[in-house]
Amino acid sequence: MNHLKSSIRTKENARRRNFALKLVILVILEVFYAGDTFLRPFLERYEMLGHVIRAVIFLLSANLIISLGRIITLRIYLQQREDAKVQPNFMIGIDRIATLLNVIAVLISLMLAFGIRPLEFLTSITIVAAAIALLTKEYITNIVNGLIMMFSDQLEIGDKIQIGKHTGFIRDITLINLVLKNDSGEIILIPNSMALTSDVVNFSKNNTHQVIFDVEMSATNEIHLVPLEEKLVDLLQKSKETVFPEAAQLNVLERKADTVLVRFQFPIKTGEKATEISIKKEINQALIDWSHEQRKAQLL
Repeated sequence: MNHLKSSIRTKENARRRNFALKLVILVILEVFYAGDTFLRPFLERYEMLGHVIRAVIFLLSANLIISLGRIITLRIYLQQREDAKVQPNFMIGIDRIATLLNVIAVLISLMLAFGIRPLEFLTSITIVAAAIALLTKEYITNIVNGLIMMFSDQLEIGDKIQIGKHTGFIRDITLINLVLKNDSGEIILIPNSMALTSDVVNFSKNNTHQVIFDVEMSATNEIHLVPLEEKLVDLLQKSKETVFPEAAQLNVLERKADTVLVRFQFPIKTGEKATEISIKKEINQALIDWSHEQRKAQLL
């Protein structure tokens, strides 16, 4: 069985045990609250205690309904999906929705605990709620876009993507941001609305991505690009199982009065991070050595 699928099943089994425990607690509270027990005189005397128990009953009931919906949804998802097609995005999306609903349930429970009727309260602050909705429009947009990405198979946790000038691996999809980690280990937070409205390059879908080197060379001496390209391609030959040397290119991007901007790029299989880092070091060293040779030739 797929490791991710097995991990999800293990977590769901633990949640089912918690579900049973919460159900027992809910039944006990309901009996004490609605039944004719020794707590009845205390509930009649202390009204606040009754509100608190009622709030806890509502919170547990809402949580059980949310948990039941979550368990059923994931069960159907896991049964219909093959092991290789199980996506962590779906699990994250379900968790985020469950968290949102539980937060709403907690807020309503707090109202009930203080004797506030939620429907009357919401009706009385309609204008304020509209103003809050306008002020939080960007956050709501990000939340909706985040949920769209979570339930989409276009972007998945672990994919290497490029958004604008940022390139990195997707580490998480929150309700506000898309979390990337680039090759240097830096964490990049991109708003979900930007991720869905910008051009996104997903290198992982093709199982390859381009490694790019830009170097500025002095144009005061002759620049022989063919020998440089041959030298760099030779460095790639020893990693042919992960790199595609035949697709490597050395091109001039820009010509200036004193310098020439040159780009060397080649495709590499996505996921070969250790190999990519090693090759990058070798290519960078070769370009540095070439630059030194150019400077020496300039001094002679």
